[in-house]
Amino acid sequence: MNETYDLLRRAADHAVHYRASLANQAVAVPVDPLTLRRRFGVALPDAPTPPDEVIDELTLAASDGLVATAGPRFFGFVIGGSLPAATAADMVALGWDQVAFNATLSPAAAAAEEVAGEWLKDLLGIPASASVGFVTGAQAANTVGLAAARHHAYAELGWDVERDGLVGAPPVRIVAGVERHATIDRSLRLLGFGTGAIEKVAADDHGAIDLADLERVLSAGHGPSIVCLQAGNVNTGACDDLRRACEIVHRHGGWAHVDGAFGLWAAASPRTAHLVSGVELADSWGCDGHKWLNVPYDSGFVFCSRPEVHAAAVSYTASYLVGSGGAPGLSDFALESSRRARGFAVWAALRELGRQGAAGLVERTCRLARRFAGRLASGGVEIVNDVVLNQVLVSVGDDEFTDRVVGAVQQEGTCWLGGTTWRGRRLIRISVSNWSTTDDDIDRSADAILRIVAQERDADRERSR
Repeated sequence: MNETYDLLRRAADHAVHYRASLANQAVAVPVDPLTLRRRFGVALPDAPTPPDEVIDELTLAASDGLVATAGPRFFGFVIGGSLPAATAADMVALGWDQVAFNATLSPAAAAAEEVAGEWLKDLLGIPASASVGFVTGAQAANTVGLAAARHHAYAELGWDVERDGLVGAPPVRIVAGVERHATIDRSLRLLGFGTGAIEKVAADDHGAIDLADLERVLSAGHGPSIVCLQAGNVNTGACDDLRRACEIVHRHGGWAHVDGAFGLWAAASPRTAHLVSGVELADSWGCDGHKWLNVPYDSGFVFCSRPEVHAAAVSYTASYLVGSGGAPGLSDFALESSRRARGFAVWAALRELGRQGAAGLVERTCRLARRFAGRLASGGVEIVNDVVLNQVLVSVGDDEFTDRVVGAVQQEGTCWLGGTTWRGRRLIRISVSNWSTTDDDIDRSADAILRIVAQERDADRERSR
């Protein structure tokens, strides 16, 4: 037992050292993939290796290949670095090694998820009566939410889709905006609808769904429909008018699913809650924890206004897995059965933040996004979107020049951001999601971007001479 204690302390020391270095280190270091691969070895050794040596070898081999996604200057994708209490809770949970399948396997995991789920619904403006599933992320959340929608739509038609599948089934309409996230398409593929079934709705200038076109599309057909709405466009941060959209969907007898991977968190702050007004009217919702809530990867949530529909769509039917009480359990609301106890870290993050801290996290990162946009604009580059949340779209030139700047910024290491294509243009996409990001991090990063833009323009002028 002493050896295990020493080993876990050794691992914790490695983790603490890494986290302590995040604020000052380069966000990413150029590394040769083959060299990195060789550090992890070639052939599996014949003999066992002492665990402490294994941990030391692992940390040494991985060191140059780690990207500081948990740090304050990583602005790519929509990634938050885990909060201190959430990180520590996840480390403890690994030691506990609980299987969060049901309350029999882990009463504590079940209780943590139940309480954390109630807190999440409260913060996100979702009805208290909704069910909650703890999943891997927005992809799984959207898949489960749309599976519930599929069950409901076919039950309305008198078709048992879980038993009989989709072969020979009556049609169900799938409606989604042109600015939907790619996870919606993948979910529809996995659920057997296929992307060709999507009836597309136009978007406004900011990427939110066009309500008049939504009305037109729904009026043009008949039968049950599943409509995919969005809170937080992945490029612009724009949110659909959920109140009016849900009213239109329900007037046509449809199911409204909200993909709110990060945008649902706007509800946590009184300053941004208006962006998701009417969120409670939807039928299902998907949301991430490892984005704006800043809990460790991987963590996501799916909510459903009809718990019985939610469970019917994804629960087990095997007799040895069904609880004697008959009430749905943890894994009746998620796709995984053998899953880790994510609820401990979520509970810890929410307990650390409280209602005011959650609001403050959203407000501060939105303010920092506006600061980022302001610094870049004052340096002569174009900010393409209205910065309504934490997303900033930046134009620095044509497509080739933009990709060069993105690559140079990533190589330089002050910060990390990515490129995107929006409305036919290559742009820089910046997401400010990390709890530890400061004004100084924003200013350093903006200065680095502007410096690199100037260097690349100078290089172009030299080449043209």
